Amino acid sequence: MTETVREAMEYDVVIVGAGPAGLSAAIRLKQLDADLNVVVLEKGSEVGAHILSGAVLDPCGLDALMPDWKEKGAPITVPVREDNFYMLGEAGQIRVPNWPMPPLMSNHGNYIVSMANVCRWMAEQAEGMGVEIFPGMSCSELVWAEDGSVKGVVAGEFGKNPDGTPGEAYEPGMELHGKYVFLSEGVRGSLSKQVIEKFDLSKGHCPQKFGLGMKEIWEIDPEKHREGTVTHTMGWPLNKNAGGGSFIYHIENNQVYIGFVVHLNYANPHLYPYMEFQRFKHHPMVAELLKGGKRVAYGARAISEGGWQSIPKVVAPGVALLGCSAGLVNVPRIKGNHNAMLSGKAAAEAAYEALQAGRSGDELTGYEDELRTGPIAKDLKKVRNVKPMWSKWGLTASLAFGGLDMWTNSLFGASLFGTLRHGKTDAASTGEAKDYPKIDYPKPDGVLSFDRLTNVSFSFTNHEESQPCHLQLKDPSVPISVNLPKFDEPAQRYCPAGVYEVLDGEGGPTFRINFQNCVHCKTCDIKDPSQNINWTTPQGGDGPNYPNM
Repeated sequence: MTETVREAMEYDVVIVGAGPAGLSAAIRLKQLDADLNVVVLEKGSEVGAHILSGAVLDPCGLDALMPDWKEKGAPITVPVREDNFYMLGEAGQIRVPNWPMPPLMSNHGNYIVSMANVCRWMAEQAEGMGVEIFPGMSCSELVWAEDGSVKGVVAGEFGKNPDGTPGEAYEPGMELHGKYVFLSEGVRGSLSKQVIEKFDLSKGHCPQKFGLGMKEIWEIDPEKHREGTVTHTMGWPLNKNAGGGSFIYHIENNQVYIGFVVHLNYANPHLYPYMEFQRFKHHPMVAELLKGGKRVAYGARAISEGGWQSIPKVVAPGVALLGCSAGLVNVPRIKGNHNAMLSGKAAAEAAYEALQAGRSGDELTGYEDELRTGPIAKDLKKVRNVKPMWSKWGLTASLAFGGLDMWTNSLFGASLFGTLRHGKTDAASTGEAKDYPKIDYPKPDGVLSFDRLTNVSFSFTNHEESQPCHLQLKDPSVPISVNLPKFDEPAQRYCPAGVYEVLDGEGGPTFRINFQNCVHCKTCDIKDPSQNINWTTPQGGDGPNYPNM
């Protein structure tokens, strides 16, 4: 087989991913030196197409990056006006008062936003400064220098046959070389995963923990709409089956963002996260809000939840991990976009300093130091014990002790509990099917709740069917020979897009992958108990096309 020959383009900094972290880095680099050559590569069909977030935005990251964002017309116009928190039972709810909550939990001064639209606006700002942004360009490989450092990426490879061989219209793509490469791919990025493994960046840190976030946008009755209202719930329907909760955010134009998060360390392999979300909407409080409305969009993505203990070393020779690629989400606040922006800014400043000194391809230790000591550290250290408490002690105890811990951290900068560690990975947390009861889920009614395939059509996802499947099985026999008898093959249920099926046939059960449905959430790569699924990038432009998620 002949080696693929590609043209190469040289840049000062190559950035993979046009999310808040990558775009912040690009903007900051140009602020520091307008003559730097900076490129941003985005696998979505356009900037924002693959961006899904709650989202209540803490503007501190944007304030640090562009203090005049209001004057520049940022689509950040709905301030939080009301903050509600409820514990749900099947038939009712109890309002948890705001006064005992630590100040860091307040949403005063924050905004309800579409992060997809915020990123579209940020891309406009970056392009206006001279940043080159190429959407529809999946980065399929890393390019390595002779000394073992990361030299660049391969982007824009198209036209492979399903077996991986070049097709008639094959385009080999290009190599984009940078003095430094920033990986801002989001949660469980395929290139970031390779870098973390090759350089053993997680050594000495806890395993990363994850949640699955699912979201719908609804247009509701104007009489029920309360622009600026933020509501979070915990309890039913998950109860003791899994950690997680919901959010309901009233954005403009009589729309609400309604979302549901399931922590992926659940043990019962019969749990069906998507159906827990659909069941949640039948709670009387939620059903009344949505009555007479219509769902207009759907999507899903994994969320990094490990926090401070799970952040790997974020630099290696020639490369840096930004935003959710590093796992910078503040779990109790359900916020990570501000830290993503701060990480992009910090990485850009470290790269600029290195370039000014004539360096390239080395470790940006200045970025690592800033992340460990600066505002990101201050944000995440205060809440570092909430997630492990929840995992070890359950919801009620974690609310009490987690609240106490956040108060002592906020007031005294210290914790009574020290730093609690996370246990095993989410994949290893999955129990055997024989040890857990099956869960009976109500059939979706087509009004408030919907089957997966119908909802996936509202993510506007699309994949060219003639390309290789980007969901790769390390051993094709494992789903049927191991996962089915041992775990009742949970891929049938944990995927929020119906990608994986077990089909009964004359020759016995078979495993089918409907990769065309994939919304790029990465849950399969995280939760598969055999760690047999490797999520890789499909060709550029494929996947969901989120409008204003």
